[in-house]
Amino acid sequence: MEYNLADLFESIADTVPDREALVHVDHPGTGEERRLTYGELDRAANRLAHHFADSGITPGEHVGLHLYNGVEYVQTLLACLKIRAVPVNVNYRYVADELVYLYKDADLAALVFDGEFTERVASALPHTGKLRHLVRVGAAPGDAPEPGVAPVDFAAAERAGSPERGFGPRSADDLFIIYTGGTTGMPKGVMWRAEDLFFSGLGGGAPTGESVSRPEELAERAAAGGEGLVFFPTPPLMHGTSTLTLFIGLNYAQKVVIHRKFVPEEVLRTVEREKVTAVSLVGDAMLRPLVDALSGPLKGTDCSSLLAVSSSGAILSETVREQFSALVPHTLLINNFGSSESGFNGTATADSGPGKGFRITVNDGTAVVDPATHRPVPPGEVGRIALRGHVPLGYYNDPAKSAETFFEADGARWVLLGDMATVDDDGVVTVLGRGSQCINTGGEKVYPEEVEEALKSHPDIYDALVAGIPDARWGNRVAAVVQLREGAEPLTQDAVQAHTRTRLAGYKVPRTVVISDRIQRSPSGKADYRWAKETALKAARDA
Repeated sequence: MEYNLADLFESIADTVPDREALVHVDHPGTGEERRLTYGELDRAANRLAHHFADSGITPGEHVGLHLYNGVEYVQTLLACLKIRAVPVNVNYRYVADELVYLYKDADLAALVFDGEFTERVASALPHTGKLRHLVRVGAAPGDAPEPGVAPVDFAAAERAGSPERGFGPRSADDLFIIYTGGTTGMPKGVMWRAEDLFFSGLGGGAPTGESVSRPEELAERAAAGGEGLVFFPTPPLMHGTSTLTLFIGLNYAQKVVIHRKFVPEEVLRTVEREKVTAVSLVGDAMLRPLVDALSGPLKGTDCSSLLAVSSSGAILSETVREQFSALVPHTLLINNFGSSESGFNGTATADSGPGKGFRITVNDGTAVVDPATHRPVPPGEVGRIALRGHVPLGYYNDPAKSAETFFEADGARWVLLGDMATVDDDGVVTVLGRGSQCINTGGEKVYPEEVEEALKSHPDIYDALVAGIPDARWGNRVAAVVQLREGAEPLTQDAVQAHTRTRLAGYKVPRTVVISDRIQRSPSGKADYRWAKETALKAARDA
């Protein structure tokens, strides 16, 4: 057996077939709940895998997952891997033009989609060249036009397929593609080999200990270990953070809980009912609503089982961490650093915070390098974070961007991330922020994340994004878009600036402050900096 994700899952399913693997808790009002053991999930994935194969989907072809969280999402992922098709995540917020781009860029041959997306799929389909097979989960809205290719009903496809395996041999080189929108530009498909993703993104089968030394060891650990851990990825599975958490839980032979969508009150009820031990989320945009619910309508919810809450893709601010810790004091809060291009890189130190930066202890493969020479920078100098070893092969269909981001040095493969950073004499890395978002104001560099952290420490500020806008004197100036807490008294620009000045140097203080009814983020909580810049520019023009 090789380090292949389908092989590894099947080894777990064969070892603990009766252990609970997946619980799907649906939205309030439906009363739907599905529970599958490892054996049941394996057989369900086999059925869909046989349907794909019988429908002409061959190894190496790409299958899109245009779905909300659900058993069907997990089942489709595993089915693709079983027949060596390549799963491709699709952002369900995309409208028709964006879907056309992704469907074509990813060379999708098949698509599994939720019924409510039927109209968007029908609109995009005529403009795609290779997409020939559709599987629809649930019914379409009554007025939605049908796509030009007749969709197969998911339940019918599942019933028709065999629950047995009978698949060909697989490889550690089988691909897994994660499309990432990033903060600028069109989405890019990150191409991972199965083995590289297993070790870099999934912890090598041991999220709390030593990685396995051979593939068979994963099932051996499952047989020797017991149950008790419950993983709860709360962002959409279409984002890498949740998909990687899902596979970590499955590789560890533990239970994984999922919700169709993120509803804070329902998340907390599920933590209590399912005795969840580990929640993954993305930044303050997801943790703060949990704090509000625990302080209000869900006060007294039993979170005693919760051992850890981890954030990836966005930083948990000091203020929100303190608020959550006051309510759930026994739970460890973890700021992870990683990306779709690198998997896991490190964890924030205890002394991270406003004025200190996001400081992380990194793994052995992470370095801060000069982006031009790819050589490590001396302590204290600014460079870009890079990771060597188990890294992706590149971006699908984008050789130019791949050449900018992935390189070889000293006999190893590297990925160069967009994050600027410094490293100290002890090897601790201070992440400054995305280089593409850095604001040059009068020759001084300002990274939005640091200013956002300072802004959110104000008791009346609920959320904030920071961007640079043109300035006649300084070239660019720092601008902040701020969302106030519900019921908070109005804040003046002077008041926001005065608060920020207590935490940061004067040149980092926002010169323009826009109060907005909401802050626009992705479904997983990632910042939309293009929106923030446009909002600030409009306010500056209207002033």
